[in-house]
Amino acid sequence: MSTTKSNDFIDTMAEWFAKFPELPKTWPQTLVKITPMLAIIFGILGILVGISGLGVLTAFSPIAYLGGVSGYGTGYVSALIYLLASVLLLMAYPGTKARKYSGWKLLFWSEVASLIGGLISMSIISAIIGALIGFYLLFQIRSYYK
Repeated sequence: MSTTKSNDFIDTMAEWFAKFPELPKTWPQTLVKITPMLAIIFGILGILVGISGLGVLTAFSPIAYLGGVSGYGTGYVSALIYLLASVLLLMAYPGTKARKYSGWKLLFWSEVASLIGGLISMSIISAIIGALIGFYLLFQIRSYYK
């Protein structure tokens, strides 16, 4: 996706979330202060859980195959997408710490990857609710990143 299309997509979503009520004045400032630490903590935890998930899927797939269970491919794809989302969180750390828009965009794309991973893993309701909350908070703090 080109930068222009990427920015158009983000701007379109910003218009949608602009219709939501704003957070109280001090909340976005607090979120901006803790976002870098949240990015690094959840990035590390996500990588550890993602690698563990891939290990469990790999260990139990022969047993599942013998038992007639199918659909392990979606588990692998979901785990890889969650790993991607976690790597994006870690990559966002320096940018969010310096309050750069590039860091905010990495947070945005991490949230998109998490939504896709949730939809693929068939956790549709929780993926949508989590994405709505995540995008709402992201667009509440977007103006603090230049």
